[in-house]
Amino acid sequence: MKKREFLKAGAVSAAAAAGMAATTAARAQGAQSYNLKMATGWPGGPLMDVGAKLYAQRVEQLSGGRIKIQVFPGGALGNALKVPETVKNGVAELGHTWMGYDWGKDPTTVLFGGYAGSFDTELMLHWIYEGGGAQMQRQFREEEAGIVSLPLFIRTAEVFLHSRKPVKTLADLKGLKLRTAGAWLEMAKDLGAAPVTTAGGDVYPMLERGAIDATEWGTLWENISPGFYKVAKYLIYPGVHQPTAPFELCINKETWGKLSEPDRNLMELVAKLVTFESWLRIGQEDAKALDFYRKAGNTIIELDPEVQYAARKIGLDWAAKTAAGNAWFSKVYKSQREFEVLWKGADSWRKIKVRDA
Repeated sequence: MKKREFLKAGAVSAAAAAGMAATTAARAQGAQSYNLKMATGWPGGPLMDVGAKLYAQRVEQLSGGRIKIQVFPGGALGNALKVPETVKNGVAELGHTWMGYDWGKDPTTVLFGGYAGSFDTELMLHWIYEGGGAQMQRQFREEEAGIVSLPLFIRTAEVFLHSRKPVKTLADLKGLKLRTAGAWLEMAKDLGAAPVTTAGGDVYPMLERGAIDATEWGTLWENISPGFYKVAKYLIYPGVHQPTAPFELCINKETWGKLSEPDRNLMELVAKLVTFESWLRIGQEDAKALDFYRKAGNTIIELDPEVQYAARKIGLDWAAKTAAGNAWFSKVYKSQREFEVLWKGADSWRKIKVRDA
């Protein structure tokens, strides 16, 4: 068995054992069954299948069928960009979203969801689960949004753009009409672009008819299913605007309060399990995806280093400026920067220098 498969099997087995223990304890307490609704921001694709739906499957499996979750596509139960509101108002008990969509209400959400100044996914996972990130996220959302919040799903670095025009230099970005979301809407303007935002289901038709020149969305593999490559000849990488992207499970506070402690523990455990499962799956599929785009006739372009440096600097400058006027942002930003310093020399003891055969 390959190491990756062994680790995944071990994680699933451990979760299954914990799930059975939680179910046994819950039944001993006369636990009831639940039928819950989950609102999402996704029309389909890996965010739906390897995020929201996989979470629902794992919860049902590890609760012995007592907790069933019906997953709805974006817009079915409310605005696809306002899933936390749908959950807070009780229209759905659960929701799956990217927290950065709420950056207009509070830019702190971007620090939890990833932005141009973020570290990579490996370091983000360590910060979330070992550096206090998940606890800070929980407290922040409970205080500021009135929901229970858990990390659920994480991706590797995104594609920078699927574009109808070649983009390589800073000059190429001038006036480029691109679809994006979160704080990158503001930062992209500093690079000279003309950004707009829209829900995921609207991106393809806008790109197809030329209402936008380019779009960012997900990783190499995630972007196959929406079909952007069919109407945009150029694929541009790396995703300097989004080196990582953790997503969020929103839970209605009243619903959470009705669950037994074993069931709450189970739902938290499954959220963590699926987050790691998504990272493993996306990383593996991304490794295959560049060849897919080449065979589909796409032109692959790597951004000039000048653009990559400029994007990160814009991200860090934005964060430092924003931290000055927002107590929560300042607290989270300080935690992340200190964690990055702790890991600064990691490559020196973890990576062995090799030469290609």
